[in-house]
Amino acid sequence: MLLDFSALPVRDAYQWMTATIMPRPIAWVSTVSADGKVNLAPFSFFQGITANPPTLMFVPVNNRQGQKKDTVRNIEAVPEFVVNLVPHALAEQMNATAALLPYGESEFEKFGIASAPSQQVKPPRVAAAPVAFECRLDRIIHIGEGPLAANVVFGRILAAHIRDDVLGADGRPDSRKLDLVGRLGSEDYTLTRDKFSLERPD
Repeated sequence: MLLDFSALPVRDAYQWMTATIMPRPIAWVSTVSADGKVNLAPFSFFQGITANPPTLMFVPVNNRQGQKKDTVRNIEAVPEFVVNLVPHALAEQMNATAALLPYGESEFEKFGIASAPSQQVKPPRVAAAPVAFECRLDRIIHIGEGPLAANVVFGRILAAHIRDDVLGADGRPDSRKLDLVGRLGSEDYTLTRDKFSLERPD
């Protein structure tokens, strides 16, 4: 099979990409609006970029009407956010926050998700998340126009909250204890419980 992406409808291109580029980590992003309303939403186009300076990125694509999602609107107004990582125990709550709520309605309150204050940024973090990165906006790069066009959000990592119970004997995060979920295609997810190791060549 050979797919000509230049000839595919946007929605088909998106479905082929998400069904093959996987597993994808999930950024569960909390933001606040200019008037202090809190938002929480998941994004699976997410990755660390560099440690010098510590930077990550995630990509909220436009909705089907070609409009920016609440997360982008909030970050443009208040250039701070928290990226919460999602363990299996919070998968259903994370999925619930993908619902389209009226702008300004809090997913924390709507779906009974406990929050905790951040130290260096205004948006709260998910209290039960095993890891939460407090970030300040570095830049947003817009790619494409209309439905499913990208808003690539780069964030400078200011601080990280890491639960003590997910650390191993060496003091580093243990992937099995983190028990994070990753996005596959369609409605499928995977876990970080299974792993194998390969020694990196010199």
